[in-house]
Amino acid sequence: MRSSEINSVEIARLAGVSRSTVSRVINNYPNVPPETREKVMKVIEQYHYVPNLSAQVLAGKKTRTIGLFMIEAGHVSSDMLSNMLLASIIENASASGYYVLTHIIRNTRDEGGVRGIKDIFYQRRIDGGMFIGAANEEPLIEELVDEGFIVGVVDQHLPGRNEANRIVVNYDNEYGMKLAVGYLAEMNHREIGIVNGDMARYSGPSKFEGFLAAMRHHGLEVQDRWILPGGFHEEDGYRALRAFLDTGERLPTAMVMANDSVAFGAIRALRERGLSVPEHLSIVGFDDHVLSARFQPALTTVKVDFNGMMKQLTEAVIRRIEGAEDTDIEQAASSRLIVRDSCRKL
Repeated sequence: MRSSEINSVEIARLAGVSRSTVSRVINNYPNVPPETREKVMKVIEQYHYVPNLSAQVLAGKKTRTIGLFMIEAGHVSSDMLSNMLLASIIENASASGYYVLTHIIRNTRDEGGVRGIKDIFYQRRIDGGMFIGAANEEPLIEELVDEGFIVGVVDQHLPGRNEANRIVVNYDNEYGMKLAVGYLAEMNHREIGIVNGDMARYSGPSKFEGFLAAMRHHGLEVQDRWILPGGFHEEDGYRALRAFLDTGERLPTAMVMANDSVAFGAIRALRERGLSVPEHLSIVGFDDHVLSARFQPALTTVKVDFNGMMKQLTEAVIRRIEGAEDTDIEQAASSRLIVRDSCRKL
């Protein structure tokens, strides 16, 4: 049977369940046994069945709704940067006459949660989706792209995968690291370390590669003992510096942090040991967090134009939904160094 001919009655027959059960699965009712839901969804996916939610959707009319999915295990409400990204996308979508359906994904390995996200796409409740915080190669995103859904991704780099329905925007981390390391070199720092970000996400390795390139450019030696594993949250920076200080190793004179939140955590760990910034360690952050100018000491950081990036991505996704083919986004290069009080000249 061709997928264009299949309906809920056929789905029920093929899955060996009642039509009402198919309806409950499609509408994501909680009173469906997991094994039954799985059986029905396998048939739906196999035949690319689109539920008959409304004649308008079947006739090709758009919902004028974008899905916005934040992948984050922690508390998004307490992360000001995440809130800024979400608000920017909602504002830009609204300006184009689109609604935004938002959802936080706690764990992309949770089959039930992932199934719920797929259902939103399969049921055509949205015209396209945007993902923030995903691993560079996230199976959920790749499955949706393969299915032909329009997907926008923040922070991804997969050479050779340039599908028309995949729209990506990235940070120019190489340029940002060039600014950070270059400034420290101008301040006569020769011993510079880094607290890395999440290496499963593209920004993690791209920032580290940018750091290595900048160090080479200035003829500075990279020492493994000053390359610390981290992440993109304040607690990651705290744990990284606390663990390093526990080793008894000598600090470098300066460190670049994966972002400002990581810098806040690192400074907290230093303070607990009676060490201060910049007297004992100069620090450069990334992103220009909303609190960076008010932090003590005020944080020197690489400012990234997040609002501009989110505007680019949102508008490109909407153009693609509306049929435009030219939706490529150039890598954002509008980073600039903000000099404050967290670095000192040697």
